[in-house]
Amino acid sequence: MKKEYSYGAVVYRYMNQQLFVLLEHMAKGHTSIPKGHIEEGETPLECAHREIKEETNLDCVIDDSFSYTITYSPLPNVIKDVTFFLATPKTETLLPQLCEVLSLEWVKEDRALEMLTHDSDKEVMKNALLAIKNKL
Repeated sequence: MKKEYSYGAVVYRYMNQQLFVLLEHMAKGHTSIPKGHIEEGETPLECAHREIKEETNLDCVIDDSFSYTITYSPLPNVIKDVTFFLATPKTETLLPQLCEVLSLEWVKEDRALEMLTHDSDKEVMKNALLAIKNKL
């Protein structure tokens, strides 16, 4: 059985005192959260930062005081762990990585759960939103 590791983050910001999260509308037809495979020599935080930058063009501050890991089998004989952190953007210009991401959207927190395609991403988002609110 092959083991794979990916890292990403729930990217969030406040606008007009409302919480928004960044969602990706993927080329494969689903809506997701920024994440990707770790490369040799990278730390989990470096991977999360790189993947966010590649997929969204945002430079972010990664907050590893929150982490949430999901495990699933994307292919036969493959088990994948994906760990998510929280992130806040230092830059504003969104540019989707068009080979993977069709578009990017800041959505209000209450819409995020209904827009995400996979239950595992919804689980991550629920836990991330709780952590964000507990920071206030």
